[in-house]
Amino acid sequence: AKVAELEKKGDLFVLFSGSKNEKGESWCPDCVVAYPVVQDCLTKVDDDANFLYVEVGDRSFWKDPNCVFRTAKETQLKSVPTLMKWGTPQRLQEEQCADKNLVSMLLEE
Repeated sequence: AKVAELEKKGDLFVLFSGSKNEKGESWCPDCVVAYPVVQDCLTKVDDDANFLYVEVGDRSFWKDPNCVFRTAKETQLKSVPTLMKWGTPQRLQEEQCADKNLVSMLLEE
């Protein structure tokens, strides 16, 4: 429901990441590295764009081949982190999400 609401307001970018523990740390090392890069690039994005941060669950939930984030046609994730422009095939995966130039290009298209 939140996606449909945000989609109407402009471009929607979604970052899928490994869930965080009680200390606020993700089990996914690539997600830990990518998050501050994505956050920094978001400061330069058009005000009409929206950003959604989605935790994909703990490691065992994510690794299940039947995980909803892997099987849903809207997401079809293969790895985390994944940054995608919702409703398009445009996405960055794993270490690409920590590349400031690639993230900026995705967010500015």
